[in-house]
Amino acid sequence: MDTKHAAATGAARETAVYTHGHHESVLRSHRWRTAENSAAYLLGELRPGAAVLDVGCGPGTITADLAERVAPGGRVTGVDAAEDVLAQARAHAQQRGLGGAVSFAVADVHALDFPYDSFDVVHAHQVLQHVGDPVRALREMRRVCRPGGVVAARDADYAAMTWYPATPGLDTWLDLYRRVARANGGEPDAGRHLRAWARQAGFTDVTSSATAWCFAAPEETAWWSSLWADRTQSSSYADTAVRGGHATPADLAAAAEAWHTWGTAPDAWFAVLNAEILCRA
Repeated sequence: MDTKHAAATGAARETAVYTHGHHESVLRSHRWRTAENSAAYLLGELRPGAAVLDVGCGPGTITADLAERVAPGGRVTGVDAAEDVLAQARAHAQQRGLGGAVSFAVADVHALDFPYDSFDVVHAHQVLQHVGDPVRALREMRRVCRPGGVVAARDADYAAMTWYPATPGLDTWLDLYRRVARANGGEPDAGRHLRAWARQAGFTDVTSSATAWCFAAPEETAWWSSLWADRTQSSSYADTAVRGGHATPADLAAAAEAWHTWGTAPDAWFAVLNAEILCRA
Protein backbone atom coordinates (compact mmCIF):
# COMPACT_ATOMS: atom_id res chain seq x y z
CA MET A 1 0.00 0.00 0.00
CA ASP A 2 1.41 3.38 -0.94
CA THR A 3 1.85 6.04 1.74
CA LYS A 4 -0.72 8.39 0.23
CA HIS A 5 -3.34 5.65 0.40
CA ALA A 6 -2.29 4.62 3.89
CA ALA A 7 -2.67 8.16 5.17
CA ALA A 8 -6.08 8.48 3.60
CA THR A 9 -7.50 5.17 4.85
CA GLY A 10 -5.55 4.35 7.98
CA ALA A 11 -8.44 5.23 10.26
CA ALA A 12 -11.09 3.60 8.06
CA ARG A 13 -12.23 0.27 9.45
CA GLU A 14 -15.45 -1.70 9.46
CA THR A 15 -17.75 -0.77 12.32
CA ALA A 16 -20.82 -2.83 11.41
CA VAL A 17 -21.44 -6.45 12.34
CA TYR A 18 -22.36 -8.80 9.48
CA THR A 19 -25.95 -9.66 10.37
CA HIS A 20 -26.14 -13.08 8.73
CA GLY A 21 -22.79 -14.64 9.57
CA HIS A 22 -21.80 -17.80 7.71
CA HIS A 23 -24.10 -20.44 9.12
CA GLU A 24 -24.96 -23.24 6.69
CA SER A 25 -28.43 -21.76 6.16
CA VAL A 26 -26.80 -18.53 4.97
CA LEU A 27 -24.29 -20.20 2.67
CA ARG A 28 -27.11 -22.34 1.25
CA SER A 29 -28.48 -19.20 -0.39
CA HIS A 30 -25.08 -17.67 -1.17
CA ARG A 31 -23.98 -20.78 -3.08
CA TRP A 32 -27.14 -20.53 -5.21
CA ARG A 33 -26.06 -17.15 -6.57
CA THR A 34 -24.57 -16.96 -10.05
CA ALA A 35 -23.52 -14.15 -12.35
CA GLU A 36 -26.67 -14.80 -14.36
CA ASN A 37 -29.17 -14.62 -11.50
CA SER A 38 -27.33 -12.01 -9.42
CA ALA A 39 -25.14 -9.86 -11.70
CA ALA A 40 -26.81 -9.86 -15.12
CA TYR A 41 -26.74 -6.05 -15.18
CA LEU A 42 -22.92 -6.19 -15.12
CA LEU A 43 -22.23 -8.88 -17.72
CA GLY A 44 -22.18 -6.49 -20.69
CA GLU A 45 -19.23 -4.66 -19.10
CA LEU A 46 -16.99 -7.74 -18.89
CA ARG A 47 -14.30 -8.31 -21.50
CA PRO A 48 -11.59 -10.94 -21.99
CA GLY A 49 -8.42 -9.86 -20.23
CA ALA A 50 -10.17 -7.61 -17.71
CA ALA A 51 -9.02 -7.34 -14.09
CA VAL A 52 -11.95 -7.66 -11.70
CA LEU A 53 -12.29 -7.18 -7.95
CA ASP A 54 -15.21 -9.01 -6.33
CA VAL A 55 -15.87 -7.43 -2.93
CA GLY A 56 -17.61 -9.55 -0.29
CA CYS A 57 -17.26 -12.63 -2.46
CA GLY A 58 -18.46 -15.16 0.13
CA PRO A 59 -18.23 -18.76 -1.11
CA GLY A 60 -17.14 -17.55 -4.55
CA THR A 61 -19.83 -18.76 -6.93
CA ILE A 62 -20.29 -15.36 -8.57
CA THR A 63 -16.52 -14.81 -8.45
CA ALA A 64 -15.90 -17.98 -10.45
CA ASP A 65 -18.56 -17.01 -13.00
CA LEU A 66 -16.92 -13.61 -13.46
CA ALA A 67 -13.55 -15.31 -14.04
CA GLU A 68 -15.04 -17.38 -16.83
CA ARG A 69 -16.50 -14.22 -18.38
CA VAL A 70 -13.13 -12.43 -18.54
CA ALA A 71 -11.20 -15.40 -19.93
CA PRO A 72 -8.85 -15.69 -21.63
CA GLY A 73 -6.29 -13.51 -19.97
CA GLY A 74 -8.48 -11.97 -17.31
CA ARG A 75 -8.00 -12.19 -13.56
CA VAL A 76 -10.45 -11.94 -10.70
CA THR A 77 -9.60 -11.17 -7.09
CA GLY A 78 -12.22 -12.09 -4.53
CA VAL A 79 -12.08 -10.46 -1.11
CA ASP A 80 -14.14 -11.01 2.02
CA ALA A 81 -13.88 -10.04 5.66
CA ALA A 82 -14.11 -13.69 6.78
CA GLU A 83 -11.18 -16.04 6.18
CA ASP A 84 -13.25 -19.18 6.81
CA VAL A 85 -15.60 -18.55 3.89
CA LEU A 86 -12.62 -17.82 1.61
CA ALA A 87 -11.48 -21.41 2.09
CA GLN A 88 -14.75 -22.49 0.51
CA ALA A 89 -14.31 -19.97 -2.30
CA ARG A 90 -10.83 -21.28 -3.08
CA ALA A 91 -12.11 -24.86 -3.14
CA HIS A 92 -14.96 -23.88 -5.47
CA ALA A 93 -12.57 -22.16 -7.90
CA GLN A 94 -10.28 -25.19 -7.90
CA GLN A 95 -13.20 -27.54 -8.59
CA ARG A 96 -14.10 -25.45 -11.63
CA GLY A 97 -10.52 -25.42 -12.90
CA LEU A 98 -10.09 -21.69 -12.29
CA GLY A 99 -7.26 -21.76 -9.79
CA GLY A 100 -4.93 -19.80 -12.04
CA ALA A 101 -7.46 -17.10 -12.87
CA VAL A 102 -8.82 -16.36 -9.40
CA SER A 103 -7.18 -15.33 -6.13
CA PHE A 104 -8.71 -14.58 -2.74
CA ALA A 105 -7.76 -12.43 0.23
CA VAL A 106 -9.18 -11.04 3.45
CA ALA A 107 -10.07 -7.36 3.12
CA ASP A 108 -12.13 -4.53 4.55
CA VAL A 109 -13.95 -2.59 1.83
CA HIS A 110 -13.38 0.64 3.77
CA ALA A 111 -9.59 0.24 3.34
CA LEU A 112 -8.73 -2.03 0.41
CA ASP A 113 -5.10 -3.06 0.31
CA PHE A 114 -4.67 -2.43 -3.43
CA PRO A 115 -3.01 0.45 -5.29
CA TYR A 116 -4.96 3.11 -7.10
CA ASP A 117 -6.33 2.12 -10.54
CA SER A 118 -5.82 -1.63 -10.06
CA PHE A 119 -9.00 -3.02 -11.64
CA ASP A 120 -11.19 -2.56 -14.69
CA VAL A 121 -14.30 -3.68 -12.80
CA VAL A 122 -15.03 -3.52 -9.07
CA HIS A 123 -18.14 -5.45 -8.05
CA ALA A 124 -20.06 -5.90 -4.79
CA HIS A 125 -23.16 -8.05 -4.40
CA GLN A 126 -25.33 -7.70 -1.27
CA VAL A 127 -22.46 -5.97 0.54
CA LEU A 128 -23.30 -2.30 1.04
CA GLN A 129 -26.34 -3.11 3.18
CA HIS A 130 -24.00 -4.63 5.76
CA VAL A 131 -21.19 -2.07 6.03
CA GLY A 132 -20.85 0.78 8.47
CA ASP A 133 -20.09 3.47 5.88
CA PRO A 134 -21.37 2.57 2.40
CA VAL A 135 -20.36 5.92 0.92
CA ARG A 136 -16.78 5.48 2.07
CA ALA A 137 -16.87 1.92 0.76
CA LEU A 138 -17.91 3.17 -2.67
CA ARG A 139 -15.16 5.81 -2.60
CA GLU A 140 -12.64 3.08 -1.87
CA MET A 141 -14.04 0.90 -4.65
CA ARG A 142 -13.72 3.91 -6.95
CA ARG A 143 -10.11 4.49 -5.86
CA VAL A 144 -8.99 1.03 -6.98
CA CYS A 145 -10.94 1.22 -10.26
CA ARG A 146 -9.12 2.43 -13.35
CA PRO A 147 -10.36 5.54 -15.18
CA GLY A 148 -13.08 4.46 -17.58
CA GLY A 149 -13.73 1.32 -15.56
CA VAL A 150 -16.91 0.36 -13.76
CA VAL A 151 -17.91 0.10 -10.11
CA ALA A 152 -21.00 -2.11 -9.79
CA ALA A 153 -23.18 -2.83 -6.78
CA ARG A 154 -26.43 -4.71 -6.23
CA ASP A 155 -28.36 -4.79 -2.96
CA ALA A 156 -31.76 -5.97 -1.83
CA ASP A 157 -34.33 -3.68 -0.27
CA TYR A 158 -35.96 -5.53 2.61
CA ALA A 159 -38.86 -3.12 3.06
CA ALA A 160 -39.78 -3.74 -0.60
CA MET A 161 -39.91 -7.53 -0.23
CA THR A 162 -43.41 -8.86 -0.84
CA TRP A 163 -45.13 -12.22 -0.64
CA TYR A 164 -48.39 -14.10 -0.96
CA PRO A 165 -50.37 -15.34 0.85
CA ALA A 166 -50.38 -13.04 3.86
CA THR A 167 -48.98 -15.15 6.67
CA PRO A 168 -49.25 -14.23 10.35
CA GLY A 169 -45.72 -13.81 11.63
CA LEU A 170 -43.89 -12.84 8.44
CA ASP A 171 -44.60 -9.13 8.87
CA THR A 172 -43.25 -9.49 12.41
CA TRP A 173 -40.19 -11.32 11.03
CA LEU A 174 -39.48 -8.52 8.56
CA ASP A 175 -39.80 -5.80 11.19
CA LEU A 176 -37.49 -7.75 13.51
CA TYR A 177 -34.89 -8.36 10.81
CA ARG A 178 -34.74 -4.68 9.87
CA ARG A 179 -34.33 -3.66 13.53
CA VAL A 180 -31.54 -6.17 14.11
CA ALA A 181 -29.71 -5.20 10.92
CA ARG A 182 -29.79 -1.53 11.86
CA ALA A 183 -28.63 -2.30 15.41
CA ASN A 184 -25.68 -4.08 13.77
CA GLY A 185 -24.78 -0.87 11.93
CA GLY A 186 -26.18 -1.78 8.51
CA GLU A 187 -29.01 -0.55 6.28
CA PRO A 188 -31.38 -3.37 5.28
CA ASP A 189 -33.21 -1.14 2.79
CA ALA A 190 -29.94 -0.40 0.99
CA GLY A 191 -31.38 -0.89 -2.49
CA ARG A 192 -33.23 2.42 -2.54
CA HIS A 193 -30.11 4.24 -1.31
CA LEU A 194 -27.59 2.96 -3.87
CA ARG A 195 -27.87 5.79 -6.39
CA ALA A 196 -27.71 8.47 -3.68
CA TRP A 197 -24.74 6.78 -2.03
CA ALA A 198 -22.90 6.60 -5.37
CA ARG A 199 -23.45 10.29 -5.99
CA GLN A 200 -22.26 11.13 -2.48
CA ALA A 201 -19.16 9.05 -3.20
CA GLY A 202 -18.34 11.33 -6.12
CA PHE A 203 -19.68 9.39 -9.11
CA THR A 204 -21.37 11.50 -11.76
CA ASP A 205 -22.06 8.78 -14.35
CA VAL A 206 -24.43 6.37 -12.59
CA THR A 207 -26.81 3.98 -14.34
CA SER A 208 -29.52 2.61 -12.05
CA SER A 209 -31.70 -0.44 -12.57
CA ALA A 210 -33.63 -3.02 -10.59
CA THR A 211 -34.37 -6.71 -10.93
CA ALA A 212 -36.03 -9.26 -8.69
CA TRP A 213 -35.53 -12.76 -7.41
CA CYS A 214 -38.88 -14.52 -7.52
CA PHE A 215 -39.62 -17.80 -5.75
CA ALA A 216 -42.89 -19.38 -6.85
CA ALA A 217 -42.48 -23.03 -7.88
CA PRO A 218 -43.09 -25.47 -5.00
CA GLU A 219 -39.44 -26.51 -4.85
CA GLU A 220 -38.38 -22.83 -4.79
CA THR A 221 -40.72 -21.80 -2.00
CA ALA A 222 -39.79 -24.88 0.03
CA TRP A 223 -36.09 -24.04 -0.36
CA TRP A 224 -36.51 -20.32 0.40
CA SER A 225 -38.74 -20.82 3.42
CA SER A 226 -36.56 -23.59 4.86
CA LEU A 227 -33.33 -21.61 4.69
CA TRP A 228 -34.96 -18.55 6.25
CA ALA A 229 -36.56 -20.63 8.99
CA ASP A 230 -33.16 -22.14 9.78
CA ARG A 231 -31.44 -18.76 9.57
CA THR A 232 -34.00 -17.21 11.90
CA GLN A 233 -33.25 -19.70 14.67
CA SER A 234 -29.67 -20.88 14.14
CA SER A 235 -27.49 -18.19 12.52
CA SER A 236 -25.56 -15.23 13.89
CA TYR A 237 -28.69 -13.19 13.23
CA ALA A 238 -30.56 -15.27 15.83
CA ASP A 239 -27.81 -14.78 18.40
CA THR A 240 -27.73 -11.04 17.81
CA ALA A 241 -31.51 -10.74 17.97
CA VAL A 242 -31.60 -12.39 21.39
CA ARG A 243 -28.46 -10.80 22.86
CA GLY A 244 -29.58 -7.36 21.73
CA GLY A 245 -32.97 -7.73 23.39
CA HIS A 246 -34.84 -7.54 20.10
CA ALA A 247 -36.48 -10.97 20.43
CA THR A 248 -36.74 -14.03 22.63
CA PRO A 249 -36.04 -17.58 21.46
CA ALA A 250 -39.82 -18.09 21.48
CA ASP A 251 -40.23 -15.11 19.14
CA LEU A 252 -37.68 -16.59 16.75
CA ALA A 253 -39.36 -19.99 16.88
CA ALA A 254 -42.67 -18.35 15.99
CA ALA A 255 -41.05 -16.53 13.05
CA ALA A 256 -39.48 -19.78 11.83
CA GLU A 257 -42.85 -21.49 12.02
CA ALA A 258 -44.37 -18.64 9.99
CA TRP A 259 -41.78 -19.30 7.30
CA HIS A 260 -42.65 -23.01 7.24
CA THR A 261 -46.36 -22.21 7.05
CA TRP A 262 -45.87 -19.81 4.14
CA GLY A 263 -43.55 -22.22 2.31
CA THR A 264 -46.13 -25.01 2.22
CA ALA A 265 -48.98 -22.84 0.90
CA PRO A 266 -49.96 -24.07 -2.60
CA ASP A 267 -49.99 -20.52 -3.98
CA ALA A 268 -46.87 -19.30 -2.16
CA TRP A 269 -44.96 -16.53 -3.99
CA PHE A 270 -42.10 -14.32 -2.79
CA ALA A 271 -40.25 -11.49 -4.53
CA VAL A 272 -37.01 -9.81 -3.48
CA LEU A 273 -36.42 -6.42 -5.11
CA ASN A 274 -32.75 -5.78 -5.89
CA ALA A 275 -31.44 -2.37 -6.92
CA GLU A 276 -28.32 -2.07 -9.07
CA ILE A 277 -25.86 0.64 -9.99
CA LEU A 278 -23.19 0.83 -12.69
CA CYS A 279 -20.85 3.73 -11.96
CA ARG A 280 -18.31 4.86 -14.53
CA ALA A 281 -15.04 5.76 -12.85
